Amino acid sequence: MEQRTVHSTNDVTLTVHDFGGDGPDVLFAHATGFHGLVWEPVIRRLPQYRCLSIDFRAHGDSSAPRNRPLEWEGFADDVLAVCDEFNLNSPMAVGHSKGGASLLLAEIARPGTFKMMYLYEPVVMPPQMAIGYQSDNPLSNGARKRRSSFPSKQDAMENYAAKPPFSVLDADALAAYVNHGFIELAAPDENGNTVTLKCRPENEAEVYAHGSAHQAFLALGNVHCPVTIAIGNETYGPAAFGPGLVDALPHGFLRTYPDLAHFGPLENPEKIAAEISDAFVVMSA
Repeated sequence: MEQRTVHSTNDVTLTVHDFGGDGPDVLFAHATGFHGLVWEPVIRRLPQYRCLSIDFRAHGDSSAPRNRPLEWEGFADDVLAVCDEFNLNSPMAVGHSKGGASLLLAEIARPGTFKMMYLYEPVVMPPQMAIGYQSDNPLSNGARKRRSSFPSKQDAMENYAAKPPFSVLDADALAAYVNHGFIELAAPDENGNTVTLKCRPENEAEVYAHGSAHQAFLALGNVHCPVTIAIGNETYGPAAFGPGLVDALPHGFLRTYPDLAHFGPLENPEKIAAEISDAFVVMSA
C-alpha cells in the first residue's frame, strides 16, 4: 500500500491510501469519526479491484479546513479532489454512513463522476428531516463526551472491545481503527495517557451537527449511475431511510442484512466484501 497527499478545497491536505491492484478502480469512503484504513479488512478480500481509500478532512492523517465549517459538501470536495488527482475515470465507489452521503454529494455536484456505487446506510435524510445545522443532538453531544486519550493503543482496544458500539466490530476492523486512528502524544498527560484520537471529539461533533443540513435527497433524481443501498437490521436512522433512497434514485437497488447493524462493513468485512463484488456484477448487467 502507498500513501499520497492530495490538496482539497479550503487549504485541506488529504491522505489517500492506494492499495494497488490491476483491476477496475474502486474508491472507498469512511464514516464519521473513522479513517480510510478501517476499510483494509474489506479491501484485502477484493483483490480483483484497484482500491483507494480516503482520510476525509479532519479525520485520520488529513488536515481540517481553516476557514470552513465541517459541512458535508466539503467531504464531496474531498472526493472530487481525489478523483482528479488520481485521474480516476468513472470509478466505482463504496461508502459507509457519512462516506456514502459524501459520494452521492460528489456525484450530484459533478454528474458522471462514478460508474456505480455500493453505499451502506448513507446518511441522506428525507426533506422533512434535513432541517439544517443542529449542534444540540444526541450524536454530537455523545461525541463531545467521548474519551479521546488512553495510556496505550492496547488500552484503547480493550476499552472499545468491552462495550457498545465498538464491541460489535470485527477484531481486524477494530485493530485497524485503533492502530491508525490514534497518535502518540509528545509526552504523557497528567493522567498517564500516551495516545489520543486523531479525529478530535469537537470535530466529530461538528460533522454530526451538519448531518441534517445537506439537501442531497432532493437531487437524487440526478444520480443516473446504478446505486446499491445496503441497510442493516435497525428500524430507525440511516437504515430507515434506505427504501426511500432507492425509490428516489433512477437506478437504485436495495440490499438488506438482518444480521448486521449500522457498522455492518466493520462488523463483518468478509460478508460485505462479497456483497460489494456481487452488487457490482449485478449493477453491471
